Amino acid sequence: MNVMIVVTHLLGTGHLARALTLARAFDAAGDATCVVSGGMPAPLLTKNGDKLVQLPPLRSDGVNFSRLLTSEDTVATPDYLAAREDTLLCALAAFRPDILITELFPFGRRILRDEFRALLDAAKDMQKPPLICASVRDILAPPSKPQKAAFADEMVSAYYDSVLVHSDEKFTSLDTSWPVSSTLRAKLNYTGYVTPTAVGPHPDKVGADEVIVSAGGGDVGGPIYEAAMTAAAQIKKPMRILVGGANPDDRINALRKTAPPDVIVEPARPDFRQMLHHAAASVSLCGYNTALDILQAGTPAVFIPFDEGGEVEQGLRASALSAQDGIRMLLRADLTAQNLCTAIDAVIAEPRRNRSLVRFDGAARTVAVTHAQRRQQ
Repeated sequence: MNVMIVVTHLLGTGHLARALTLARAFDAAGDATCVVSGGMPAPLLTKNGDKLVQLPPLRSDGVNFSRLLTSEDTVATPDYLAAREDTLLCALAAFRPDILITELFPFGRRILRDEFRALLDAAKDMQKPPLICASVRDILAPPSKPQKAAFADEMVSAYYDSVLVHSDEKFTSLDTSWPVSSTLRAKLNYTGYVTPTAVGPHPDKVGADEVIVSAGGGDVGGPIYEAAMTAAAQIKKPMRILVGGANPDDRINALRKTAPPDVIVEPARPDFRQMLHHAAASVSLCGYNTALDILQAGTPAVFIPFDEGGEVEQGLRASALSAQDGIRMLLRADLTAQNLCTAIDAVIAEPRRNRSLVRFDGAARTVAVTHAQRRQQ
């Protein structure tokens, strides 16, 4: 089958990472895939063999998702948005998918609803319309107004055959963060968590017995890095700070100037997941992909959920996961060096949790579910 996944990440890179993981699972099943990305390029995430169509890119203005910026940091104009829509529709016409998946929309990215609606209308008008699916993570940003939930229900009813929830329902159901109507519930399919293929320990044991501090692929990790730098002198473990974001060099150089001798500061690494197997503990945000990397490796973890601009998604996830051994949540408002030290010591001392209780086969199950639904059309 031909499978197209359409995704626009505006702040971090988690949405694109999950879309690429799904595409690779479809590839492994023998399908042809195309990921259409509307966010900023993220070369660290891509691999040889990934088929990626890049729209004229957008990012949010920090946590202001109502203000969209181009790669030149200028406000996106109507002509710029029209060029995105044209590129998107050309990709649809050229690829002619059997399965079309929109990442997050219509439960988010409403500011881009015109281009998504144009895509969905064009898909419906194809001689043989594709199976149309919405793809959502375990926790959504709860709708701030009833109209947002109503919009999602209307779009699902009009266009979508299935809503793929990439969660283990035992830990987090969609109801945790979103009002699930009877219309929506009838189209829900829980797939389990979507993670890349499990990796083993690092062959060179990089990260062994270290506290690894990371803040995803966005630019919002400043407070975590600063608290960790201050805490490093009190923690009886070496520390490694991995700095992500679009332009990390300035931040890395500034941190290195004041870093104690046993603190390594370097760019985010592609072998991060392997390093987690050896780490004494992880300190991070609680985005979907990072949280699952930590769960899959079984690493003791302190989650500091991103909560700027009223964001609650990561807090809900961290709260749910902190019921497990070796996981603590530390709110940004409580982030001090001393509190961070206390939390790190606590998770290291707790028993290692049982990783086998969690479903990590969401990518493979997504393939199975969508194949079955397509054949039934």
